[in-house]
Amino acid sequence: MEPQNPQTNQPENELTSSETGTPSPIAAALQREHPEWTSEVIEALGETTIVVPREHIVDACAFLKTAPGLEFNFLSDLCGFDRGPEEEPRFEVNYHLFSTTKFHRVRLKVVLNEDDAHVPSVTGVWRTANWHERETYDLFGVIFDNHPDLRRILLPDDWQGHALRKDFPLRGYEPYSLE
Repeated sequence: MEPQNPQTNQPENELTSSETGTPSPIAAALQREHPEWTSEVIEALGETTIVVPREHIVDACAFLKTAPGLEFNFLSDLCGFDRGPEEEPRFEVNYHLFSTTKFHRVRLKVVLNEDDAHVPSVTGVWRTANWHERETYDLFGVIFDNHPDLRRILLPDDWQGHALRKDFPLRGYEPYSLE
């Protein structure tokens, strides 16, 4: 039996696609169609993450949904991530796509600066993005431009701030008495 690399659980002489410089077939198809749609491809732990500039996210999603052989017809998740107030770009929006006919997955990522946390809505590509985008707006404050109904979904309408931001106080903004 070949010795295993403890970090990847692969044989030590087997290289991953990021080590060989060859991107996944999904990333290669996206780069072939429009190279400007991808700014970075990250291959780690058997998963592919493609960083897409925000102005191209709708076009990239529409291509991945309809391209023969790719057919990412299911947006399984869309979520925000706050890297912290000391990081810039501060926010990420992650799109987890799945093909129910080809059984493959990919993650698209858009990174956003704190002072301009806007990204175009993909509700025109997948209707289920409506709820996911509202949740990300509610909890992180990311604005989805052209969203049909961008309003809070989990927190009360009069809630101050965005609860999953790393600089949000654990006890909220209201003064509390510990007595």
